[in-house]
Amino acid sequence: MFKRLLIANRGEIAIRIIRACQELGVETVAVYSSADADALHVQLANSAYLLGPADAAQSYLNMDALISAAKATHADAIHPGYGFLSENADFAEKVTQAGLVFVGPRAEIIRKVGNKDAAREAMQQAGLPMAIGSDPIHDAAEACSIAEEIGYPVIMKPVSGGGGKSMFVANNAAELLRAVNKVDLTANVFYLEKYIADARHIEVQIMADNYGDVIHLGERECSLQRRNQKVLEEAPSTALSPEMRQRVGSLAIRAAKSIHYTNVGTVEFLMDKNTGDFYFMEINPRIQVEHAITEMITGIDIVRKQLRIASGEPLNIKQADVTITGHAIECRINAEDSANNFLPSPGEISFYHQPGGPNVRVDSGVCAGCLVQPYYDSLIAKVIVRGRTRGEAIKIMKRALNEYRIKGVKTIIDFHLKVLNDPYFCSGDIDTQFISKRMSS
Repeated sequence: MFKRLLIANRGEIAIRIIRACQELGVETVAVYSSADADALHVQLANSAYLLGPADAAQSYLNMDALISAAKATHADAIHPGYGFLSENADFAEKVTQAGLVFVGPRAEIIRKVGNKDAAREAMQQAGLPMAIGSDPIHDAAEACSIAEEIGYPVIMKPVSGGGGKSMFVANNAAELLRAVNKVDLTANVFYLEKYIADARHIEVQIMADNYGDVIHLGERECSLQRRNQKVLEEAPSTALSPEMRQRVGSLAIRAAKSIHYTNVGTVEFLMDKNTGDFYFMEINPRIQVEHAITEMITGIDIVRKQLRIASGEPLNIKQADVTITGHAIECRINAEDSANNFLPSPGEISFYHQPGGPNVRVDSGVCAGCLVQPYYDSLIAKVIVRGRTRGEAIKIMKRALNEYRIKGVKTIIDFHLKVLNDPYFCSGDIDTQFISKRMSS
């Protein structure tokens, strides 16, 4: 195991990694921008290193500065968390070239799964089910011609990037032309895919060591999204029968093994609600924001496993050892004004009280007196609960959110309560269009 780990991130995920390191006896180095000098992750780490000014490009995205920080603090490894440089193959390569351990997949794997065109080709060769798609498009005329062949509706996706950004759904040629005109096809590569309107977003958590062993930790339901960004997640999915659960888990393992994947990640699928068929979407080569709900129902600490795998240890757990108990829900608490088109709400937190009690976990990156910065992602905390049943988990989550008190900035807690009280959500009748259909913004 490493002696000292540098965490190339901030906020709640940095604190989550610090906690795992404390349990493993690993010292931690926090990095920060000038805006984050008093941030909670800086205070909780064993030591801290100033990267640069508030601008992320000069701090959290500055590869050379991060590696210099690791060298200066005598760190053995770097954990990228999620976001920022976590899916940057060049960064992973620079880390290993500097003689440090990158806590994540190898650079060549990140590069392969990060290019959706290459990933689709690799998964097709591995025999995974794929939605009908195209090669990269070059102009509007070609896009319209391909869309006619595929059949509307279609979705236009960037070849690189993740998190649901820069995706456009088109129900006809006019909408597709508007989408094409919003992007620069000379600078960015996009492709078209058949859009499955009645779909659920199902992702499978995988873990793979450096010796060829791969297991999955069940699936997560990630259908509740706003503008392709996840808002609320739960595990397991109410849509899956035991046979479907076994099938999608096997597909995820096949995907990972086909590219010799290592460390932790997720294999994401769309499930057609009408047929029950799964279609491969992408592989995320990092820890996910929503990893905590899987931890709640399996009892497996995924971040600790990341660190152990990266240090060269075998998995030491077989698929038969993974058991799913109960139901977990996670609500992302963003500093946004849900009553005003979800505008970011930066500022100082004047009062902070987070919920507790049985089966409630809060992964937070803030406290009273902390500043919510305007420069970075608006996620400030996650509330995760577990119940014996989904219905019980919903009740516990409503109790927890009603107890949560954050003053000084606006949050989307009220929005989450509105979702949790919706009869369709309570019945489990959800899909990727649930929020746009049921929740007014």
